[in-house]
Amino acid sequence: MGILQGKRILITGVLTDQSIAFHVARLAQEQGAFVVLTSFGRVMSLTARSAGRLPSLPPVIELDVTNDEDLAALESRVREHVDGIDGVLHSIGFAPEAALGGKFLSTSWADAGTALQVSAFSLKSLSVASEPLMGPGGSIVGLDFDAAVAWPKYDWMGVAKAALESTSRYLARDLGPKGIRVNLVAAGPIRTMAAKSIPGFEEFEGVWGSRAPLSWDLDDPEPAARACVALMSDWFPATTGEIVHVDGGVHSQGA
Repeated sequence: MGILQGKRILITGVLTDQSIAFHVARLAQEQGAFVVLTSFGRVMSLTARSAGRLPSLPPVIELDVTNDEDLAALESRVREHVDGIDGVLHSIGFAPEAALGGKFLSTSWADAGTALQVSAFSLKSLSVASEPLMGPGGSIVGLDFDAAVAWPKYDWMGVAKAALESTSRYLARDLGPKGIRVNLVAAGPIRTMAAKSIPGFEEFEGVWGSRAPLSWDLDDPEPAARACVALMSDWFPATTGEIVHVDGGVHSQGA
């Protein structure tokens, strides 16, 4: 039996089979879970195509985490396929081009606000929308990129990740009494579609190439995906408000 045997998992953010979310979905199915994917708008077709590459074809439901109507409809859309959920993966992040690439001082509030809403506030939105479907033992896991320092050209996405980390701690506080855990996995850089859109992403390669004690493969999403699956399992029953670093150890090393 797998560590997610019988569990029902809602996964956001599956675009291509390079994405960490795709590998979380694959591993979750291999570990016995029933998986439901979310997507919206123009990327629905990408998600549907990637869903076909999973071991079992999962349902794909519509969810835009910035749309109040979609959030209100999440429970009913999920219940068309399964009677509840035991785990949620938040794999959502976006910053406008004007909020990245060394434009930190000139970024407008409109662009910074978009980054914060989509990349950080959405964790709260998704958690609140999912909570009626979850019971004690539920687990919400978000994908993070270590926000303890300022990264070159990451700019307002870095600020959004810091907000994501704080949001996860407050959610852990408020959902803990209901038996729901909230944790983050801070992954090292992976060459996903989203990462490739970040100006200067290649600069991270040198950092991880020279500073990761365990080394780091930018083309391998599986280590981060395994951590997400583990946190959704019953093997971390008393862990919440935590950031698990899956980055080859870079976060522990000085410059």
